[in-house]
Order: sequence, then structure tokens, then C-alpha cells
Amino acid sequence: MIHSMTGFGRCETEINGREISVEIKSVNHRYFEFNCRTPRAYSFLDEKLKSYTSTRVSRGKIDMFVSVGASDEVASEVAVNHQLVAGYLAAMKEISETYGVADDATAVSLSRFPDIFTVHKAAEDEEQITADVLTATAKALDAFVAMRAAEGEKLKADILGRTETILSIVSEIEERSPQTVKEYEERLLDRIRQTLDSFSVEIDEQRVLTEVALFSDKVAVAEETVRLRSHIDQLREFLDRDEPVGRKLDFIIQEMNREANTIGSKVQDAVLAHKVVDIKSEIEKIREQVQNIE
Repeated sequence: MIHSMTGFGRCETEINGREISVEIKSVNHRYFEFNCRTPRAYSFLDEKLKSYTSTRVSRGKIDMFVSVGASDEVASEVAVNHQLVAGYLAAMKEISETYGVADDATAVSLSRFPDIFTVHKAAEDEEQITADVLTATAKALDAFVAMRAAEGEKLKADILGRTETILSIVSEIEERSPQTVKEYEERLLDRIRQTLDSFSVEIDEQRVLTEVALFSDKVAVAEETVRLRSHIDQLREFLDRDEPVGRKLDFIIQEMNREANTIGSKVQDAVLAHKVVDIKSEIEKIREQVQNIE
């Protein structure tokens, strides 16, 4: 199944009393590039998340955002900085005696001063946290991959439609190409007759046939159209594979464009030249779509 490199997935869940949120989004990139934003206390998750994501995504610029809430089961201890409290009380007493104001300090008012309390959290189980976050990540990745697959199907349909257009134009070129040789022969004979009309000289038919054969060989595009059809068959076959094929498709597009350029350099007919332009236009549109494929 073809996958787009553009996607989005999100999971918000509660596991073991902890609120976990994982959000994933991606855009096009030549390779796999992973950026992860986790809370500072959980930076140990970054490499594990990158490794896990790479098992399901092979290409694209991936941005992941992870938030981990505090668990109700993690014990916390609040300690009072007694030395600092004594210092605040002494300062307040000094203000009261110096300026004649009431010394009405209370526990609540003291608690508002900075650094009065220190919160110590018990060490958390990193393995358990990792397992819980990966569980949430798997669900976010499911949504993310599903979106990329749906977008990939749209890209595939568009590309296949354009290959049909190209094949139709190729058939027209193959049908028209022999006609251009016949038309060239007729124009050549007309020019020769006009030139020799005033002279009593017969037309050298063998020479004319030789000239026409040389022209026919020069403008023949059968080999190129056969190769172009072959490249399109390869492209379609890759589109049916259940693996990342973006880079391979990019190479095939280059080969298709090469054949189109060769055909364009050979044709000596305005009608065919316009058809080649149409082919190159469709190939360019396919190339743009292929840039989105994983």
C-alpha cells in the first residue's frame, strides 16, 4: 500500500493513573528525520520513541510532542525550609519595631514567600513510564499511519490516471509518426518536381527513397515509446507493492522524462511536438506527486 509522507495522529489517554498525550505530524523529506519534544524530566524517552517510530515509518520529517502528567501513585514529600522561615520572621519583626506597624505574620502569609517549601518526588520507574508512553504512542501511530495510507491511495489514483493520459498520447504519436514520413516524401517529391520542371531531367527515385529512409530513421521514435511504456509498467508495478517505494518511483520518473526528451528532439512535426509537451507536462505532475510518497 502506498503511503503519503504527510500525516497526523494523536492519542490522549490515562494509564496507571497518569495522563499521557502523544501527537505526531509529518511532512515530506528525502530521509527519515525525527524530532521529539518531551518534558525535561522524561528526556530519557526520546531515543526510545525514535527507535519505535522508525519501525513503522521509513521516510519523512516527523515531529512528535509528548506530555506526561504526574501519577497519583508517586509519593511526594513537602519539606519546610526552617532556616528561611526564621529569617523571614526576624525580618518582619524588625520592620514592625522600626516602623511601628503590626507584626501580623501567619502561616498562610509566610507560605507565600519563595522557597519556603521544597517538594521532593520519589524516584519514578523509568521502565514503566516508557512502556506506558509507548502504548499511547502506538495508538497515535495507528491514526498517523492510517491517515498517510488514505492520502497515499489518493496519490496513487492520481498518478495512475496520469499514466493513462500519457499512454493515450503515446499511441497518438505512434500512429502519427509514420504519417510524417509519408508527408515528408510527398513534400520532397514536390520540391524536386518544381526544381526540375524547367529541365528535361527525370527524378532519381532511388535517391529519393534513400533520402526518405534517412529521414525515417532520424525521426523514428518506436524505441523510445516502447521504453516509455515499459517505464510506466514498472511505475504501476511499484505502486502495487506493500513497501516504501518513493525513491524508486523518483528514479523511474527521471527515466520517463529522459525518453520524453529524446522523442521531443526527434519529432519534426508541430502536431507531435505539442503532444510531447503534453507528455512532459503529465510526467512533471507525476513527479510532484511522487515527492509526497514514502
